[in-house]
Amino acid sequence: MAQAANDDEARIKVREMLGSIGTVMLVTQAPDGTMQSRPMAHQAIEGDTVWFFHVSGTPKAMQIAQDSDVLLAASNPSTQDYVSAKGKARVMKDPAKAKALWSEGARVWFPKGAEDPELELIAVTITGAEYWDSPSSTALHAYGYVKALATGERPAGGENQKVSF
Repeated sequence: MAQAANDDEARIKVREMLGSIGTVMLVTQAPDGTMQSRPMAHQAIEGDTVWFFHVSGTPKAMQIAQDSDVLLAASNPSTQDYVSAKGKARVMKDPAKAKALWSEGARVWFPKGAEDPELELIAVTITGAEYWDSPSSTALHAYGYVKALATGERPAGGENQKVSF
C-alpha cells in the first residue's frame, strides 16, 4: 500500500486495511478488569463505524454495556498489514440496519436470517487507530536481511502511523 500523506489518507488506509483483513479481534473489558478478545467478522465499514452481527445475551454485550471502550486488532501476516483501532461500541437491535447489512454467509450464525430474534448489532465508532504496513515480498525481506548483515543496520520497517478519527 502507498504511504499516507495526511490524516484523511491515513483514515482511508485504516478503513481499507480493516476491510481487506475482514476478521478482527474485538477486545472488551470484563467486570473483573481483565481484557477479553474474540474474533469477529465485520459486516461493513461505513465512515468511522465498523458494524458487526452478534448473538444477543453474550458476555461481550454485557461488557460493552458496562464499558463502551473497545479495541479492534487485525493482522494479515501474508501482506505484513497490522491495524489497531480504538473506539466506542454500542449494542442495538435495528431490524432495518440488519437487513441492509445482511449477507447469506451470516446465516451460519443466524439461521432465521436478518429477522432472527437473536441477531443484534454492534457498532464500533473508531476514535483513533495505528497501523503498520511493511513490505511483504520475500525478496524485500531477503534484501533487508542481507543489508543488515552487510551494514549492521536495521532495514526500513515500512510505514507506521497513528491517526485520530
